[in-house]
Amino acid sequence: MLQSPEFSREMRRGEEAAVADLLGLAFAGDAEARLVAALRKSGVMAGEVVLPYQGEVVGYYALSQMRAPKGWLCLAPVAIHPDWQRRGHGRRMIGMLTEWARLSGTRVVVLGQVPFYERAGFSAARAARLTSPYPVEHTLLAGAGTDAPDATLIYPAAFERL
Repeated sequence: MLQSPEFSREMRRGEEAAVADLLGLAFAGDAEARLVAALRKSGVMAGEVVLPYQGEVVGYYALSQMRAPKGWLCLAPVAIHPDWQRRGHGRRMIGMLTEWARLSGTRVVVLGQVPFYERAGFSAARAARLTSPYPVEHTLLAGAGTDAPDATLIYPAAFERL
């Protein structure tokens, strides 16, 4: 029998522990769960999306508000339960996000595996002129347009405490 998760949706109150458990499994540690808790506590969380399956959380991503440029969002962390990886669920979740970013005109940056995020709609070429405290060669940009903005990225303070 084919197993498929439900549609991704906003995280609901009470799912924080399930998300923390998922992050611990996906990243083999608690650093990402601590980052998410710090983003929530600091009030910069712009949105959290889960991929549910039979009452469990098998996928997750967080969007937080960048300190600069104003109005930009940061995608981190992104997690798919190890038992559900390599089935296209993460790409579909992030693909829906990049389409939202394009339609809404919201710029979203991510630091990660370039091939994966490019397949989901992010662009490394558009991020090439960004200045970042993290490796620019692993930074990608999504949102309306095709330009490569010249901007300095300042992530939420919670990222500095990792």
